[in-house]
Amino acid sequence: MNKNSTSIIILAAGKGSRMKSPKAKVLHEISGKPMLFHIIKASKDISNDITVVVAHQKDAVIEKINNYFDDINFVVQDADNFPGTGGAMKNITPKNDKVLVLNGDMPLIRAKDLEGFLTNDSEIIMSIFDLNNPDGYGRVIIEDEKVQKIVEQKDASIEEIKTTTVNAGIYAFSKDVINKYIPLLNNNNAQNEYYLTDIISMAKDDNLTIKPLLVDEEGFKGVNSKKDLADAEIIMQDRIKTELMNQGVIMQLPSTIYIEEGVEFEGESLIENGARITGKTKIVNSHIKSGTIIEDSIIINSDIGPLAHIRPASHIEDTHIGNFVEVKKSTLRSVKAGHLSYIGDAEVNEGTNIGAGVITCNYDGLKKYKTIIGKNVFIGSDSQLIAPVEIEDDVMIAAGTTLMSGKVEKGYLAISRPKIRLIKGFFYKFFGKKEN
Repeated sequence: MNKNSTSIIILAAGKGSRMKSPKAKVLHEISGKPMLFHIIKASKDISNDITVVVAHQKDAVIEKINNYFDDINFVVQDADNFPGTGGAMKNITPKNDKVLVLNGDMPLIRAKDLEGFLTNDSEIIMSIFDLNNPDGYGRVIIEDEKVQKIVEQKDASIEEIKTTTVNAGIYAFSKDVINKYIPLLNNNNAQNEYYLTDIISMAKDDNLTIKPLLVDEEGFKGVNSKKDLADAEIIMQDRIKTELMNQGVIMQLPSTIYIEEGVEFEGESLIENGARITGKTKIVNSHIKSGTIIEDSIIINSDIGPLAHIRPASHIEDTHIGNFVEVKKSTLRSVKAGHLSYIGDAEVNEGTNIGAGVITCNYDGLKKYKTIIGKNVFIGSDSQLIAPVEIEDDVMIAAGTTLMSGKVEKGYLAISRPKIRLIKGFFYKFFGKKEN
């Protein structure tokens, strides 16, 4: 596919009032990334010239997208003087001969969905699909396999409203068509907006051929509400998990598993039901058990869970993490942490066993400190390691120990356990009962 033949313009300037949210519509996330991210990612597969038109919350949109891509052109629409999709196209100079115009609220578009626009040489190509209920869509009037006109629902006649062929919202124009007709657009309509669709009627008057392209409704689904967002999430999740399973990942009840865009797998891993895996996580030959959450971490040759929480910046290798264990920003190699522990800002080395209820106390209310644990260390249940602390190799920490900041040298036992007091008859005295 020749990326030098097509320029792409993504219209992302709208407010998205139906989303009922202070956040710009195109920044609402699907599978961990803004809607606009998914469209740009697909666009980069077919074009080296991508322009995003912004207006509403433009600074937030630009900043967010620049976190992911460094070669996107941004154009700010003068929405006060030139509102609408046609107004968004003003002052844009595409590099390439074909111009593909996409909408910023169509996150399910893939590069393969756009191939039909690239292989057709018509000066104007527009996407269509047929709906049983076309309410809310612009109607497309087609005769002799050519588009005659597009009419927005708000401006449609009674007969035109009955048409079930609708505008899917994606267009391909020759650069000459863009340069000629965009300056001629006006806002003489019910909404006082500049409609990109008016190019169709002007081109028709000039006897240009407008070819309709029937597209898959799923790929061109627009997201205009929270319900649409949820529906798109289901589709995106199904795509992500299907691709991963085709690569060899085993999933139990995949519909209950959530995996964000960008998560990587190597080898053969097993993901049980109810797992949630997010961010820049990489999992290699591991078993992720039911109800486990993994965020921005690396898991290699390990089993995690059930109901464990691996928080960002953790690296876990050849390790067993059991139920209700939380790990944060820590490196564990060949470690066992069976249950009910918190390991934060720590480095734990080979052969170490962390008992139930062990906590690394890494935060004093002002700063966070690191815990370093050597090889073959046994940490008894219900111990607290108050960082900064270093435990050398071959050390035992007795159950119930509170280890204050400092170092435990190789081969030592650390024990901090108060002498138990036994008070005879206290139970009966406390409850006012007599001893039998």
